[in-house]
Amino acid sequence: MSSERHFDLIVIGSGPGGYVGAIRAAQMGMKVACIDRDKLGGVCLNWGCIPSKALLHGAEIYNEAINHGEAWGIHANDVTVDWGAFIGRSRKITEQLNGGVGFLFKKNGVEHIQGHAHILSGNDGLNPCKVEVREATGDYYNGDGSTVLEIVTADRVLIATGAKPRELPFAPCNANTIINSSDAMTLSERPESLIIIGSGAIGMEFAYVYNAFGTKVTIIEMLDRILPAEDDEISKLALRAFKKQGMTIHTGAAVQNIEATDSGVTVTFADVNDETKVQTESGDKVLIAIGVGPRADGLFADGLGVELEHGFINTDAKSAQEPTYQTSVKGIYAIGDIIGAPLLAHVASEEAVTCVERMAGHHTFGVDYAAIPGCTYTSPQIASIGKSEQQLSDEGIEYTKGVYSLKAHGKAIAVGSADGVVKLLASKPYGEILGAHIIGEDASELIAEIGLAIRLEATVEDIISTMHAHPTMAESIHEAALGTEDRMIHN
Repeated sequence: MSSERHFDLIVIGSGPGGYVGAIRAAQMGMKVACIDRDKLGGVCLNWGCIPSKALLHGAEIYNEAINHGEAWGIHANDVTVDWGAFIGRSRKITEQLNGGVGFLFKKNGVEHIQGHAHILSGNDGLNPCKVEVREATGDYYNGDGSTVLEIVTADRVLIATGAKPRELPFAPCNANTIINSSDAMTLSERPESLIIIGSGAIGMEFAYVYNAFGTKVTIIEMLDRILPAEDDEISKLALRAFKKQGMTIHTGAAVQNIEATDSGVTVTFADVNDETKVQTESGDKVLIAIGVGPRADGLFADGLGVELEHGFINTDAKSAQEPTYQTSVKGIYAIGDIIGAPLLAHVASEEAVTCVERMAGHHTFGVDYAAIPGCTYTSPQIASIGKSEQQLSDEGIEYTKGVYSLKAHGKAIAVGSADGVVKLLASKPYGEILGAHIIGEDASELIAEIGLAIRLEATVEDIISTMHAHPTMAESIHEAALGTEDRMIHN
């Protein structure tokens, strides 16, 4: 074991929180090391955000060719799918981006240390933080018996270890018939039937991919609607769209048992309001998409004293007006999924930048937790930001809304994607923008305009007076803004 090396900052985890924070800290002159036990880029780059979008785009191309080509005068006869090449392309993209993060580390002088980080101590004012680097194999902790490669020290440690898929306690994933999102990303063969438990963004994105290629998809959701984090009206429109695509969807259904064999699964579930109403669904595989939990296995030495809540790390993010993201132990900070909701890659990145800039004494506006965009990259796409109608009602906030149907929208009609709506919510009487909810073409891109508007405390009049190019999908935002004042043109 080599002698101890010292850094200004050690970042643990190289996902969209960790690598962004490490690079920004290095840009400000800190000597930075980033420790990761697996590939650079974390879950987002290797098993989540990026490769899943490659799969989703491929599914959309295939679906357009098979089901909608004739409407364009394009006859796609005998279209086949090379499943191995389809999956392989997404994996090549991750390899390319792995190398990209490595290049950025070298460019900015961040040292990448491969191994499992085990924090021994914080900074007590006399002694720096101390981190043990242990040998790791892939994305898991080998246990306390693993080889110690070196011990490194730092003035500060930033934890950005992210999250991992949750499992059902009575049906752990076996990577064969009971799978998680990482497994679903790399199946060697497309299953003929797939049951998905959970209808959040992850569940619905995989539902769209496999359904587009001909897999019989069944979704089981415990709550009373799919995409439960979305505005109620948007959830209803999404349900209608996905059923139209051929998916079978059960809501208000609690899974009681999963019986798995080498050849398939049978899922037993009951009505949440009447346990005597029991049904079963059988399929080749079942995907558990019930969310994610904290990833902190083997991270802390016994007695270190980092305060946790339901496995997530507590910081001052929820209590301080200008949080530093410090934990209960001096010198140790945490950002991203490991500190709890909202569990989104872009939130982790923004928290990381805020955290390291405040470490360096820089002024930063910080993260606006009231205006975080959320996107589901299915077709149709779904995106939202700010308050929903239900939240505004619950909080007693007076509001007005503009709801614009894409059935009247020139660009949407031209590209064959006229199903969807744009809903804009604004305060009374001044018209300050409070939220937006979109289902339809390019929703994930359109939502950025509303994010900027909320950040600038803009009103609907600001959007109305902003010229939008024609023909674009962005004009739908303009129409929805007009709708809040009963001035919609293309209604």
